[in-house]
Amino acid sequence: MADRIGKPVSQRQLRVGEMLKQSLSMIFMRNEAKVPNLETNIITVTEVRMSQDLKIAKAYVLPLGGKNAEEIICILKEYSFLIRKILSKKVDMKFLPKILFKKDESFEYAEKIENLIKQTNK
Repeated sequence: MADRIGKPVSQRQLRVGEMLKQSLSMIFMRNEAKVPNLETNIITVTEVRMSQDLKIAKAYVLPLGGKNAEEIICILKEYSFLIRKILSKKVDMKFLPKILFKKDESFEYAEKIENLIKQTNK
């Protein structure tokens, strides 16, 4: 697996990404971040991709049913400092990365491809 620049992703990046994914998932599931106007237990963290230097984590998230995804991502971005504060207590890292929340569009993309395949098979 390689990132967009073409450099291979290191085992360390994968391990740290998976650790952050699990920690974020638990924080959201238990609603520990106390984000105003948002029930985080409806949010699924599908993937966390780390930058080469491990200073930036892109967290791909999707709300249950995909409803209000853009609105929820905006709220997560606005209150990422709260989430990061809770995460710092759960994860033992020298430097906690900055978390960028992105909408996971892989399911929509997969569905689009599946529909195209169905259309060609008719």
